[in-house]
Order: sequence, then C-alpha cells, then structure tokens
Amino acid sequence: MTGAIVVGFVDATVSGHAGDWAVARAAATGAAVELLAIVGGAVGAVGEEQVLDAALAHATDAVAAEAARLGDRGVAVSTRVDHGNPVAALVEASAHAELVVIGGESRGSGRRGLHGARIAAAAHSPVVVVPAADASGSGVVVGVDGSDVSDAAITFAAAEAARLGEPLRVVSAWTPVAVPGDFGLYPDLYLTDLAAIATANVDAVVQRVAAAHPDLAVTGDALEGDPATALEEAGAGAALLVVGSHGRGAFARFVLGSVSEHVVGALPTVTAVVR
Repeated sequence: MTGAIVVGFVDATVSGHAGDWAVARAAATGAAVELLAIVGGAVGAVGEEQVLDAALAHATDAVAAEAARLGDRGVAVSTRVDHGNPVAALVEASAHAELVVIGGESRGSGRRGLHGARIAAAAHSPVVVVPAADASGSGVVVGVDGSDVSDAAITFAAAEAARLGEPLRVVSAWTPVAVPGDFGLYPDLYLTDLAAIATANVDAVVQRVAAAHPDLAVTGDALEGDPATALEEAGAGAALLVVGSHGRGAFARFVLGSVSEHVVGALPTVTAVVR
C-alpha cells in the first residue's frame, strides 16, 4: 500500500492511541491507513504450528475489531496479519509507507520500548511513536544539530506545524567539551562563544523556516546542557516532538543516535523520528 500510514498493531491499549493518531492525520491529509499485526516468536518447537494458527486467528479478530472502531472516521482502513519478526516486518513495510506509527512506552517498560527504538532506527520512512498516556499539548518542537538528518527533521516538523496550525519551536543544546577528571572552570570566552555559535545556528534555521512558511509562527532556543535532556524537557508540553535518526550502515541502522534513543525511551509526547 504505497503512501499509506502503516500502524504497527498489538492487542494493547497503546495501539489504540497509535491508531487514533494515525487516523486523525490521515483524515487531514487524505492518506489511507493500514493496520499491520505480526505474530512473532516461532522457533520450531513441537506443537508450535497449532499455537501459531491460534495466535494468527486471535490477531486477525483483534485487528479487524480495531479497523471497525477506526473505520467510521472517513478514512480507508485496511488490515494485514502475518507471522515473523515484528521489527523486520515494520521496517520492510516502511519502504512503501508515508509514515510508520507505533505505540510506545516510557523508559523502563522493557521489550516494547526496545522494539520501538529498533524500528525507528532502521525504518525507511519517518516513524511516529505515540505514548500510552495522554500526550495532548500544543506546538511542535524540533531538535537541530546542523546535520543533514537535522535538516530532514526540520522539513518534517515545519510541514506538520503548518498543517496543524501550531507554532514551531526550534531547539538546539550546547555543552562544553567533556574532560575527564577535575578539569576546573571553563574560560568565560569559550562558553560565550559556544553559546553564540549555537544561537547563530538556531537563528539561521528559524529564518529559513520562516521564509518557506511565512504564515508559521517560528521561535528558536539555544539551551545550555545535555541535548537529550533539553529535548525531553522541551517536548513535554508539545503536541509533537521531532528528532533525527543518525543510524548508518548495516549495524547502525538498528541503533538510534544517543539523543534520539533517549527521547524515544523517555517519550515525553508523540515523537517523530526522521531519517
């Protein structure tokens, strides 16, 4: 289903939130939605075929019920059920998707959070992670660091803010070079220059976005401190937080950058990871 919003479905409350978010966006953009349920864990044990058949039947019923719940909102909702590796299946589906939307859990919730980070790192399309708790807020926040991936995140965030009619806040964080041991105080001139460089970078992004979206309210902040913590705090009251993924190569595609991984683990609000 080319260009559809693919929702990774599990029979849990968090999938309902993900489906609701996906259908609301699809209703505004004209996209279709596909609910994809994957039954995993097969290892070839004796009697496994019977268990797998039952699990597939249960998943088929559950995803059909979810499609029926979502289908009265003017959006085309289809379903697909298969078995295999859920991470690999959603990554494969992302190659032909506009977005992949998955339910997420906050830090410390275990395997589902780990799977979400791996999907976000490896996906070909942006991945939106929707928390189980209510994440209503206002504004769109995007993290920037001057990289190509950051540029992609800015483009996505600006388009979403414009579509939603929400203001966009561009956030960058700077911190002095890490030095082991008792280094002492950093020179004031060094800290001042770091802040000035970060501020200039943010201002340049704000000007670029404002030129492309003249009706969009855009502000920027260059914050001192750990980038991951700064984005987590900035995103806590937002409707959407957008970050870039720095995955590279065969192995790195399954590992988010440290900042993105922290934000997806903390999940302060609906979070989009953009490659």
